[in-house]
Amino acid sequence: MAGSSHLRGSLPVQESQTPLRVEFRSFNLQSILHWHPGSASTPNNTVYFVQYKIYGEKEWTNKEECWGIYELSCDLTNETSDVQEPYYGRVKAASAGIHGNWNMTKRFIPWWETKIGPLSISVKQNNKSIQLTLHAPDSPYKRKKGGNISIQNYYELVYRVFITNNSLDMQKVYEGTNDKVEVDMMPGSNNCVVAEIYLPELDRSSMSTEICTFMAPEK
Repeated sequence: MAGSSHLRGSLPVQESQTPLRVEFRSFNLQSILHWHPGSASTPNNTVYFVQYKIYGEKEWTNKEECWGIYELSCDLTNETSDVQEPYYGRVKAASAGIHGNWNMTKRFIPWWETKIGPLSISVKQNNKSIQLTLHAPDSPYKRKKGGNISIQNYYELVYRVFITNNSLDMQKVYEGTNDKVEVDMMPGSNNCVVAEIYLPELDRSSMSTEICTFMAPEK
């Protein structure tokens, strides 16, 4: 009976060690597992263990770099590099010799769920216009010859460019796949260009980038 009572008493403690809100957060296909401590966890005395698997696999794989860590996140970018595959991650905690239960993420598909960051813009100014070169952000994955692989290797990208100035509400001046765009400027006015990437496959836009330039008045 004493043993039975001990088991019943330890169960709530075990459950309260279990990490909470276990989820993937992904930006430009860099995918990191995040979680919150369980209600009984103490920051300096709790370690965490991370496993992952592809949907359909029976066995979980330990993430060795995140096995017995104090941090509340674990980078699983390399483990989720087949970006259109569905993955799961899970975390458990241990403190004072008591192991909590595993807590698992929802199914996670990096290609579908990642947030695309803002593009960068190179500007060349002419007399009455500016030439924009739009650069999609890089993914964290490397080419065999070095350098990062661009996001455009994973998605169909559509560039959208908008302009506004002192006397004009924001209006779209370009939408298409060309990454070089010429935009007419209004002389004697502060002209602002806003650009973003639209992902038609996901019906979603990236974060936007804004640049402003003053075009001198015509003589």
